[in-house]
Amino acid sequence: MAVPPIQRSQDQAGQSAAWLLDVVLGLLVVAALPLAIVAVPNTLSVVARLLPADIDRVALMRTHGLALPALMLTVPLAAAALRRFRPAHLVVAGLALLAVADAAGGYAGSELVIGVVRVLHGVGAGLVVPASLAAVWHGRPALRGVWAGVFALSLLAAQGLALWPLDAVTDWRVTLQPYPMVTGVALGLGAAYLVVSALSGRPETAGPSAAETRRLLLAAVPAAGIAAVAIATASQGWGATLVIVLAGLAVVALLALASTGTAVSRVSSYAMVAVGVVLLPSAAQVTLVEMGGLGGPGLRGLWVPFGVAGLLAVAAGVAVRLSPGGGRWLTSLGLLAMVVGLCSVRVVVPAPDGLVLAVPFTLLAVGASVALTSALGQVRAGGALFGLSLCFAGVLAGYLLGTGVQMAMLGGVRSAQELVDGFVGALHWWALVGGFLVVALIVLAALLARNAEPDGDVDDDPDDDLAGDLDGSYGADTGQGSRPETAGFETAGYQAYGASYGEAGHEAYGGGPAGGAETLPPVPSAGAFGRATGGEQEADEQATSTGPMPAVPPQAGSPEDDTPR
Repeated sequence: MAVPPIQRSQDQAGQSAAWLLDVVLGLLVVAALPLAIVAVPNTLSVVARLLPADIDRVALMRTHGLALPALMLTVPLAAAALRRFRPAHLVVAGLALLAVADAAGGYAGSELVIGVVRVLHGVGAGLVVPASLAAVWHGRPALRGVWAGVFALSLLAAQGLALWPLDAVTDWRVTLQPYPMVTGVALGLGAAYLVVSALSGRPETAGPSAAETRRLLLAAVPAAGIAAVAIATASQGWGATLVIVLAGLAVVALLALASTGTAVSRVSSYAMVAVGVVLLPSAAQVTLVEMGGLGGPGLRGLWVPFGVAGLLAVAAGVAVRLSPGGGRWLTSLGLLAMVVGLCSVRVVVPAPDGLVLAVPFTLLAVGASVALTSALGQVRAGGALFGLSLCFAGVLAGYLLGTGVQMAMLGGVRSAQELVDGFVGALHWWALVGGFLVVALIVLAALLARNAEPDGDVDDDPDDDLAGDLDGSYGADTGQGSRPETAGFETAGYQAYGASYGEAGHEAYGGGPAGGAETLPPVPSAGAFGRATGGEQEADEQATSTGPMPAVPPQAGSPEDDTPR
């Protein structure tokens, strides 16, 4: 009797290995992406009262803000390195850097060490994000939708996740190692992915072509310029008008760079820039306005809206990825949902009840997930990595723009209630500016779509993708400074670079020597993460000479209303 063929068992073994690889990769994305993005916010001002007296608090907060510039500069370089290195290697290297930074953060005691730790956080995160995108590129179609949904959720909840470990904290170094256990778990998953991917034999070449590598290196130039502007803003005390103008020029520079390449790749890059400029800076401001110390529900009241928005974002990303014939119109639809979410921010924020925030959070996260998934489906791996590089540069540009708006709204405030009203007004103005920016990009993308070539019949086969990458072609993927004294919260601008606005900004707040006005009272820290108890509120009242911070009013007036209040 002839020996039966064993091809069937080999096929079954290959299918089992592929399933195991995709499961490990999905878990790695869920653990590693939020861990990488949570390195962006600068939360040192929340624990400023715990800093040693001999440390320059303002300089320390500037140093603490180096993570985002480091991340922004690393992403295009890491994406270019994917032409030579496997994604698994870069993922593990990035997670290892995050683990080293967490371990070193426990021993930080000087500005130099803190700067090194934060740069390591940024570099590690900058390796993880593009490498994880390249890793899911040749996986099952749903994986790319999961990546987009988790990425959108990470941008939405980054500020809340960064603040959560600081509840009732007794050591300021927690800001340098917020989630050491999660880092260890993610590193273990990264090691498992490295081993399983080596055994599975699946092609992992999802890097850029030679032409895309040059574009990625070019993307590092505006990123470096935006980082320099952000650092200068934190140290030079520039005025609000200059900051807004420079931030606007930064956005224009990103759009100009996004306009290179084919019409299809431009639409994808515009969508990535829009998500970067709007999502994280907007969600961070909403989170800070809703802190318990300002009369909001606190972080405990925000987790349900975050959870609902995250689940729906992942589901939407998977649905778009698996839907047949979902064209470029889904990108515009997702961006339009983000515009509606920004409009709802103007309507429902501030909200004493956190549940109502599920509306803007869901619209922002689901819209971003749909736009990202659709945009990624229109380009090959190199174009997707290029758009991702512009996305993170857009995050810092958005922080700069939001900071300029806040500086304009908060200049000359003299009371605690004026401070609260200024923050709410700045948030409403920022929502207006961000909404108009996204609408402009939708129109621009629609005009380019008219001139775009019809989608090619491109398979999701790894060999075809590799061939396309090597010749540089594109095609559609048919698979589918608060002031350090202010403890308990910080402005969205400070979390970007962690600095006050220098002496000029200090005088604008009423604390400068020229103004001679009374310094603003600190925001009560008790209840910042939830509603304050009676004892906590009494303690804060005793610590605040002018009385407790008033609660956020039920609804602030429209920023366009010039009628004096």
